[in-house]
Amino acid sequence: MQITERTVNGITVLDLHGRLTITDGAELLRDKVASVVFQGQNNVLLNLKDVPYMDSGGLGQLVRCSVAVSKANGGVKLAELTGRITDLLTMTRLVTVFDVYDTEAQALASFSPKP
Repeated sequence: MQITERTVNGITVLDLHGRLTITDGAELLRDKVASVVFQGQNNVLLNLKDVPYMDSGGLGQLVRCSVAVSKANGGVKLAELTGRITDLLTMTRLVTVFDVYDTEAQALASFSPKP
């Protein structure tokens, strides 16, 4: 798992590349999101277009990240999910927990503008 961080209009975009599993990437994602929140950035977009596979450990980490950002009065949104990950979120009903968008542009536009 590799994570690339960039900022677009004050929103932190984390591009995830690789498998998001309990052994590959879940801990890295947790640490990255904790670092972003520590820096005072509380609007996070996870771009999952390059994540071909996710297991229960990866799902759990998405939930933990969402909780951590929510505690900082922010939000996590997901964009560009593969069909397999969309199916996984639907089966686990986590699709109702996250704001999920087809494109990164739609997800970025959904964040409220900063005053």
